[in-house]
Amino acid sequence: MNFTENGFEILKNFISQEWIGNLIYEINRVGFHKETGGVRNINKKLKIIGEYLASEEFKGKSDSFLPASVRLVRAMLFNKSAESNWYVTWHQDRTVCVSSRFEETGWSIWSVKENMLHVQPPLEVLKNMVTLRIHLDSASNENGCLKVIPNSHTLGILPAEVIANKIASNEIYFCEVDAGDALIMRPLLLHASNKSVAPSNRRVLHFEFSDWPLPEGVYWG
Repeated sequence: MNFTENGFEILKNFISQEWIGNLIYEINRVGFHKETGGVRNINKKLKIIGEYLASEEFKGKSDSFLPASVRLVRAMLFNKSAESNWYVTWHQDRTVCVSSRFEETGWSIWSVKENMLHVQPPLEVLKNMVTLRIHLDSASNENGCLKVIPNSHTLGILPAEVIANKIASNEIYFCEVDAGDALIMRPLLLHASNKSVAPSNRRVLHFEFSDWPLPEGVYWG
């Protein structure tokens, strides 16, 4: 599958085993509760996240799809495991994090999650964002890998009833990957995941990027 045409693409061997080992070591050292499947703002809780994103390895691997002007919007750690196993219904990622509230056409549905300000931006902002999911473990259909509807990112922001129709009438692609692979996708791509039937660690670093200019004094993340 091709990112430009289909809205997603699997990038093989995106992150080195050395970085995987260092990241897992820090995740385990901090000791995030195993019962917690997701950790928001992971870049503000683990210094090594910023170090990795600033590394020559990351820049070299991502410069073809992340221009120098992009900024990190959100960073999360997900881990399906025996202690924390869940499914995610079909949806689009429609919200972003910003530093402060502002009044501008198309920015709506403001909320606060874990002391971070979230908002739904206009369609033009979402259309140009890039999501990068870096897999620290392998992910398969058995342990709840992401599943997507190819090319669905071109349909705009969809109401629930339209999403249901699209799922019933379109091909579903299971994004099975090896440890070290990455998945690049558009946030508006319809995606979901099943519960794991063979629970094991399925650690994913989820990053969202945008180069959309915000009002003066407002920052991403």
